[in-house]
Amino acid sequence: MSRLQQKYRKEVIPAMKEKFGYRNDLAVPRIEKVVVNSGIGRVQNDQKAREEIAKDLALITGQKPAVRRAKKAIAAFKTRKGMIVGLMTTLRGERMYDFLERLISIALPRGRDFRGLKKESIDKNGNLTIGIKEKIIFPEISAESAKSIFGLEVCVKTTAKTKEEGRELLKLMGFPISSASR
Repeated sequence: MSRLQQKYRKEVIPAMKEKFGYRNDLAVPRIEKVVVNSGIGRVQNDQKAREEIAKDLALITGQKPAVRRAKKAIAAFKTRKGMIVGLMTTLRGERMYDFLERLISIALPRGRDFRGLKKESIDKNGNLTIGIKEKIIFPEISAESAKSIFGLEVCVKTTAKTKEEGRELLKLMGFPISSASR
């Protein structure tokens, strides 16, 4: 069991029960899954670059990414139906907690000019979406050996019913959510 999972059981559940008045431990919101995806629009025709992005995404998440194809043709983006447009990984359970622990404690603080996550990045259902501009903030990726720099999107899906519940859950879990609006 990871440290983040232990923290959830020992600290977060009692604090959430006290603040929101839950009677049962299972009624307390939890993190359901984490989806990490990356668009490959610039290099969609370059097989080597696509394989490198898939390899790096697998290193970051600990799981092989799934290929995402275009559902319809869009002329402005030069895509056709069935063309590969991105890579996606869905993390649950132990891998999810390991990834979140590395994201919170190592990767996010390594980002340039990082002052915390905006509170506006939490939606009305308490889910958090983080855009990461460069993959090299993760310790698994060596900046010297990286041939191409790509960005990712990390979506943290919670079982919270309101924005306030989701924000409190994520703050208690250790996400650096800034209170000031920018």
